[in-house]
Amino acid sequence: MLVRETTVDQLAAARADGAPIVDVREPHEYVAGHVPGARLIPLGEVSARWREVPQGGPVYVICASGNRSRRAAETLTRLGHDARSVSGGTRAWKEAGHPVVTGPPHQS
Repeated sequence: MLVRETTVDQLAAARADGAPIVDVREPHEYVAGHVPGARLIPLGEVSARWREVPQGGPVYVICASGNRSRRAAETLTRLGHDARSVSGGTRAWKEAGHPVVTGPPHQS
């Protein structure tokens, strides 16, 4: 299955417009630094928690470098989402100078 990929700059623009972001790293990675507003759903939980991902538009999936996000985006796409994997992941996001926040996820 072909997964759409996006750059961190495209993610920054989409984020500014309120697009949903799903971080599929492990909790300790997320706490150490993540894209502001990203929802934590570790890769191993995506199949069980996919209903938590907003429908109706693109959803941006990010991990550390892009490998886990591609797998998660494949799963979400198969389940009917317009999922896009962020190339280079959180590492590329930080290297491009985009903001990160630390700490646990907000409970919704």
